[in-house]
Amino acid sequence: MLNIALAVLIALGVWWVSTGVILFLDGLPRSTYSRSMTAATGLLGAALYGVARVRDDMSAMGAYMGFGCGIVIWGWLEMSFLMGYLTGSRRSACPSSCSGWRHFFHAIQAILYHELGILSLLAVVTALSWSGGNHVAAGSIAILWAMRASAKLNLFFGVRNLSIELLPADLAYLSSFFRKQPMNFLFPFSVTAGTVGAVLLARMTFAPGASDFDVTSASLLSTLTVLGILEHWMLVLPFPATALWSCYSARISPRSSG
Repeated sequence: MLNIALAVLIALGVWWVSTGVILFLDGLPRSTYSRSMTAATGLLGAALYGVARVRDDMSAMGAYMGFGCGIVIWGWLEMSFLMGYLTGSRRSACPSSCSGWRHFFHAIQAILYHELGILSLLAVVTALSWSGGNHVAAGSIAILWAMRASAKLNLFFGVRNLSIELLPADLAYLSSFFRKQPMNFLFPFSVTAGTVGAVLLARMTFAPGASDFDVTSASLLSTLTVLGILEHWMLVLPFPATALWSCYSARISPRSSG
């Protein structure tokens, strides 16, 4: 149980701090973005090297290292999007008259390069760790991508908290693809699928004969999935979701989410 508790606490801490750091850097003047991305790209290279080095490490520490590498890689992907370096072919808002499949196609255009970037890096990480037994980095990125893709779809179909204040000025056009309403038809399916995934991962921590690596990796990945579910609920609950990270960014105010 100590291994599980430690892994859960570490996953929680890494999630909160890493998200906050990205929001802080994104909230700085645009003139700082190039330096931030240069540093992040250096960390990306180190993380990819780390994935290859720990692919055969089946210890609890190996699980933590794989998880850390996955989070760093995901952090680079998030920064590349929020700072406008890797978004999509469409860089303008949709007119209010645009709707239906045409509007959905425009939304895909706005994020297409970023989605392809995620899939490309996920493929690289999978290839780097394929010959070993430590796939925690690939698993972390896959979970984060699945939960983020689901969140984007929910924002498109409509949720209560749009959190558009997190978007820098250069990406303000993305808000034209968000819809504000209490909930949408996809939301129950999203949280149900996420909950099933979290339960299946959590069950692995109690499997007979589970090694320290199995317990640690399953605890880290199940906690990450639960946090993704929490982020989904924060889209529809009647309080400002951004309050969790208000200490990191001046762009976030207590009344931001309305």
